[in-house]
Formats: sequence, structure tokens, C-alpha cells
Amino acid sequence: MPDRHSASVRPEEIDHGSSAVTPMHVVPETQVPLLNIANVLTIARIVLVPLFVLALFAEGGHDTRWRVIAAAVFGLAAITDRFDGQLARKYGLVTDFGKLADPIADKALIGAALIGLSVLGDLPWWITVVICGREISITLLRLVVVRRGVIPAGRGGKLKTLVQSVAIALLVLPLSGVFATAGMWLMYLALALTVATGLDYVGQAGRVWLAGGRSRS
Repeated sequence: MPDRHSASVRPEEIDHGSSAVTPMHVVPETQVPLLNIANVLTIARIVLVPLFVLALFAEGGHDTRWRVIAAAVFGLAAITDRFDGQLARKYGLVTDFGKLADPIADKALIGAALIGLSVLGDLPWWITVVICGREISITLLRLVVVRRGVIPAGRGGKLKTLVQSVAIALLVLPLSGVFATAGMWLMYLALALTVATGLDYVGQAGRVWLAGGRSRS
């Protein structure tokens, strides 16, 4: 999922999806309390991951009631990602803890869902391997490239995360027929977006790395 603390957001601005820019409350990071609403929501998302897994595998993993509960927990966790990001940017609640915990929470939630569905036989393992492999690879690449520059989160990444979340929710729900088929088609779309955005990120990372090398020479 996209980093809510991306350096593409200027400290004094927030983009609400249009060309209009509105002021936001700016607080120096050294003055931001660690225990703020954005971080609390991030922690809540991390806590919800094991609860989601327990609900997903309860009663053998195919109990209708527990699958509905698992989908509800997953949906709640996914929603917290949207709100903690908005709050962090709007009110300047950026902390080092949030920078580290937010992407961990996102990847833990998506990864747990994909692996869980594959273990239960509801999702081909190759899809899980490709998506999780992409996320791990991009995370490692980000750690390398950050020394020379920051790559802003793009719209493609946000769309990828949204489609992944909707597809997972549909596959977790005890659906059949056309709804189950729709879930798989959305997952294939999420897979395509995952690969495409991953390749785009690699290209941007290469340009940032080369530009950083020239600036130092």
C-alpha cells in the first residue's frame, strides 16, 4: 500500500485530488507527540492483522459466519489506512514511528490476506508469490534509493492498493457464482497493476539514482 508520509507532500500543503491547494496545520516533527490519532490508527491496523487471520481460519477456514467476520475485520483495517494518512498529512502528525509502522502495517495486512487465501485454496499461490515478491522487492529498492532521492507515491500505486483491497474482500467473503468470478477478475487486475506499478517504480528509481550520482560528481 502508498506511504502516507511521502516526501512528495510539501509541509505546508495537501492535495485533495484537485489542482486547488489548501493550507494545513504544520507542526515540526520534533514537537509531534508519538501518541497521536494517526499513529493510533496505524497501531490498530497492526493489531487487526492477527485478528483477521484468526477469523479467516476459524472453523476450518470455510465457515460462512467467520468468513463474513474476517471480511469485516479486513475492511475495517483497510479503512484505517486511508484515514491515518489523511490525518497525518492534514494536521502535520508525521513521526519517525509512523514512517516505519505505516508501510509495515499495510504490507502485513495484504500479505496475511493473500497467504491465508492461498493456504485455504481460494487463491493460486503464484498470484500471492508475485504480489508479495513485488512488495518486498520495492521495499528493499526504496531503502537503497532513498540515499539519493525520494520517489513520490503515484496514482497508479493508490489504484493498485484499492483494487487489491476490494479483490481480497470479495474473495474472503463466502460468495459464489458471478460474485466469486468478479473477485478473481479483480484480483487479476490487481496483479496487472502490481506488476505495472512495480516496473514503473524501478524505472523511476533508476532515474533518481543516476541523477543523484551526477549531482555528487
